[in-house]
Amino acid sequence: MISSRKSAIQKAREYLAVRPVFLDTETTGLDPNAEIIEICVVDHDGTVLIDSLVRPARPIPLDAIRIHGITDDMVKDARTWPEVWAEVEPIMRGRYIGIYNADFDLKMMRQSHKKYGLIWEIPLSRVFDVMKIYADFARNQRWVSLETAGRQCGIPLPNSHRAQADTLLLWEIFKFIASRTP
Repeated sequence: MISSRKSAIQKAREYLAVRPVFLDTETTGLDPNAEIIEICVVDHDGTVLIDSLVRPARPIPLDAIRIHGITDDMVKDARTWPEVWAEVEPIMRGRYIGIYNADFDLKMMRQSHKKYGLIWEIPLSRVFDVMKIYADFARNQRWVSLETAGRQCGIPLPNSHRAQADTLLLWEIFKFIASRTP
């Protein structure tokens, strides 16, 4: 039987071979009305394809600002989610998409879609969760934060709770997994 670590390395290599994109978002919070206020998509080779603030429909709560540092003033002139999504969706169409804690980011993207009446058309079969692959790789039975995973891999990039830095960190973690000897 293949170990979970070997399986994680194999999965990472298979996904990298099909040239996925990686993404991260920042949000107004965790509640059912929370929405995306920043998104970054990085190509399989580390090229930043989009890094954009998003103007939400409501003010950013102080609790969220304390985490990511994104203020209402920073997003006041940003594009809305439908405008940003019009640029993001073609980048992701037909590609595999790696996300750290995919359930959260997918939930927030769907909530943002619903708020603006957009139709969700990204097949879940094209999304893979880097957090779950890392858990198998590290032989962890529990959730490991992006920051902890990066530190355990010896990657000097911090988890800043900003979309671009966090997307680049998850991309580095994924490459690290794929580069290991099974």
